[in-house]
Amino acid sequence: MRIHSSFDHEFSHEPLIGRALSWLLAAAVAVLVTASVLFVAPPAHAAPGTVFGFDEKRSDKLTPFSKWSGVLARYTAERKRELDPCSSGLFTSCNLQDWRKFVTGLKGADKLAQLDGVNRYMNRAPYIIDPVNYGVPDYWATPVQFFVKDGDCEDYAITKYLSLRALGWPVEKMRIVVLQDTNLNIAHAVLIVEHNGKNYVLDNQVSQLVTDDQVRHYRPIYSINEKAWWLHRRRVSEN
Repeated sequence: MRIHSSFDHEFSHEPLIGRALSWLLAAAVAVLVTASVLFVAPPAHAAPGTVFGFDEKRSDKLTPFSKWSGVLARYTAERKRELDPCSSGLFTSCNLQDWRKFVTGLKGADKLAQLDGVNRYMNRAPYIIDPVNYGVPDYWATPVQFFVKDGDCEDYAITKYLSLRALGWPVEKMRIVVLQDTNLNIAHAVLIVEHNGKNYVLDNQVSQLVTDDQVRHYRPIYSINEKAWWLHRRRVSEN
């Protein structure tokens, strides 16, 4: 695994090598992102974070996150494909159109029902690691790619984010969180959505909705949406 000058993480899910590399990854990302806050980004402001109980520093400078900006740009270019006619057959699939119908069907539903429905719908997809799927250590997929090739943890989170955005959820209420799973010792990603003062975790490893205060084995590294990104650290009193 290589650590690039970009702050986009690379996931490793190999049972032995991946465990060691994921810890190195977490440390490297934290150092690089901290350097960005101090020397590259505009003045960041500290806020008492609520994501998994960690403090956070915010920056509005998204330039370092090329994978995130890239997937958003590709999604914008691909959106017209959701309107293409589709007929199921041996070599065709209507997954993209079915997704659009599913999202449309959730409009007007209770907010928690929307979160639960989106989480369960995306979690039906098989989990496939990027080296197998794309031949690279880490790749952030659009919904078009996700519904054709399935994906790994950040791909679930991205498609959930874009599903909720289509339902009218403000992007300020949502973050993709890159974190360390301290139980499995691997890098992971989930979608966090704030609703009525609670952070709900949309996780491909968990079918039901849970709040972040119910999860004790996730250590957030950074989180991001279309407006800003946040560097996370333990509260000073817990260091």
